[in-house]
Amino acid sequence: MIPNVLSIAGSDPSGGAGIQADIKVISANGGYAMAVVTGLTAQNTRGVTNIQMVDPAMVTAQIAAISADIRIDAIKIGMLGDVDIIAAVAQALRDIAAPIVLDPVMVAKGGDRLLQPNAVAALRDVLLPMSTVITPNLPEAADLLGVSVADTLDQMAEQARALYNLGADAVLLKGGHMSGRQSPDILFSSEDASVLSARRITTKNTHGTGCSLSSALATHLAKCTNLYDAAQHAKDYVSGAIAAADSLIVGAGHGPLHHFWAMTMKCGKET
Repeated sequence: MIPNVLSIAGSDPSGGAGIQADIKVISANGGYAMAVVTGLTAQNTRGVTNIQMVDPAMVTAQIAAISADIRIDAIKIGMLGDVDIIAAVAQALRDIAAPIVLDPVMVAKGGDRLLQPNAVAALRDVLLPMSTVITPNLPEAADLLGVSVADTLDQMAEQARALYNLGADAVLLKGGHMSGRQSPDILFSSEDASVLSARRITTKNTHGTGCSLSSALATHLAKCTNLYDAAQHAKDYVSGAIAAADSLIVGAGHGPLHHFWAMTMKCGKET
């Protein structure tokens, strides 16, 4: 059975992150993608120039329309923007029985703020405890905890445990911001803590990496894969997409991943 995966996130018209990336990732990993738009951005590979959030009532209406008609097998949550949208999403999801992957999107790749500072507490206190897995990067984890950004694996493990203690079922703390030849993530749950590592790939084309990982994770959770296997499948997929990113020519800034790296077509034939 092909799982139905819902992304609740903002729009990136350049296609590298947000809803557009989520739809590509869910499809590439074998799911049927659905989307609830929380905000519109004017952005490209160089940065964000404008943001307009969707009315919270419209966000609620989108979720209600989908859940009234379509089975939802997993949910990925990305950019929410402000307190009112966080509250609307939390209320709308209370009666939907599906795993939730929360990607606490706070800052765009170019440094533009995508979550209002006063909304960090709402994200932490309202949505995080509803989540099956949260997938913060190191700056996002530090922001949620009010601490300095981790720069060692031991500090990552401490922060993953602290985030888990805030109420999520599990934490996948991403170590992409660390330096070194490896890019380690820590998966922390009630069962144990595991390190998922991959070779660090040198490229500037990493726009939408967090969106892609969380969407891939949601899709594999919907396919009834256990948490560790789902996280490993998601990391392997993103590693492949980053490794193939330089084959795309999209913009002059931080380009996107190659979301369909495993199914590239050439002259009508698979390569």
